[in-house]
Amino acid sequence: MNVIETHSYEETELLAARIARSLNKGAVIALFGDLGAGKTVFSRGFARGLGITEPVSSPTFTIVQEYPCPDGAMLYHLDLYRIDNSDAALAFGVDEFLYDKNAYCLLEWPERIPDLLPPETIRITIEHIAEECRRLTLPSDMKIQD
Repeated sequence: MNVIETHSYEETELLAARIARSLNKGAVIALFGDLGAGKTVFSRGFARGLGITEPVSSPTFTIVQEYPCPDGAMLYHLDLYRIDNSDAALAFGVDEFLYDKNAYCLLEWPERIPDLLPPETIRITIEHIAEECRRLTLPSDMKIQD
């Protein structure tokens, strides 16, 4: 695994933006971490890396936020915290977001639907280690653009 520490919210956002620019459409990114770990900060940076300029917030109550990318792709930002299980996720059509090849799918609380995650899902763990410091664990084979 590749472990990177960031020391401010800005560093976390910049790393997420670099990761976004490194991925192709169709990517599914699963963000693991406790409440307050920094998943939404990461998501905001990820969106910026795709060229999205509108405000990005956690979709905790709406479950999914959809953001158009300048290149015509979509970013689907899902927060599955309020989803009980895979059956509940399928009931709202989570599979349409997970398998859209013209989109990026960013999942918070993916542990709610482990059996539905595509095999190529990119798993990132975010840990809160100090006020603004985070430890991100990325797949060891992940290439990140500068």
